[in-house]
Amino acid sequence: MRVAAAGVGAGPAGGAGRAAVIGHPIAHSKSPLLHAAAYSGLGLDWSYTAQDVAPEDLAAFVRSLRADDRWRGLSVTMPHKAAMAALTDANTALVETLGVLNTVTFSGGPGRRVLTGHNTDVAGITGALAHAGASTPRNCLVLGGGGTAAAAVAGLAGLGADRVRVYVRQPERAAGLATAGAALGMAVEVLPWDGARASVRAADVVVSTLPPRAADSLATALPADGPAGVLLDAAYDPWPSVLSAAWARAGGVVVHGLEMLLYQAIEQVSLFSPDAGPLPPAVINRMCEAIGVPLR
Repeated sequence: MRVAAAGVGAGPAGGAGRAAVIGHPIAHSKSPLLHAAAYSGLGLDWSYTAQDVAPEDLAAFVRSLRADDRWRGLSVTMPHKAAMAALTDANTALVETLGVLNTVTFSGGPGRRVLTGHNTDVAGITGALAHAGASTPRNCLVLGGGGTAAAAVAGLAGLGADRVRVYVRQPERAAGLATAGAALGMAVEVLPWDGARASVRAADVVVSTLPPRAADSLATALPADGPAGVLLDAAYDPWPSVLSAAWARAGGVVVHGLEMLLYQAIEQVSLFSPDAGPLPPAVINRMCEAIGVPLR
């Protein structure tokens, strides 16, 4: 039986630690830059690598983690966010609600390693939107229905939204978002993609969780004279996306996907190194410099 967990330690203290981001593909990830900057600023002798793990190799990879007591944390990106949630020993209540994680911490001594799942994507979305001034959004849209979309629903709920429309190409595959929303006290409508063009014009907050170029077709739906609301485009490579460029031309506020990456990484580093306490502003600014976003 699986357990819901609260905060846990990151494993044995002291010594050279290991952390990594896993996904497939993963070469584009900027997480190694963020984490290297943070650990250097904290004076930690830790490595952080990007590891390409194919879906069929995920279970074996997780087994290998238990044999190395240097592991302090794992960042998890597509396509493993849901599958990994079933391979941990425990998960936070938020992960259990959403069914996806993006972070794994390690606790317990040699031979007794416990892997716990967390979701810091939610903090990434709330932090990025709040930093852009999007407080208490009312007319909210989420584009896409995967693991990041689930975090977007939770993030918008955390900002005070009470309903959100989710536009996907296969609504039947995203039905779980409505269940997750209900658990968070939010009404979630999962709707066919065809309706997104009309809705995006009037939204005050849009979170695009789609892969690069998947939302390009919506760019022509924006009014040329605005005003548009706030767009958070989670895809940051290439940048700007066609949608974000059109959004800016229409007079709206565009939140770079790297802002979300920054805020979720700040929480990840704190989870991986709980003895360090809250990250000092100087460390956060090192992280900003590493990926080229404005200092906080």
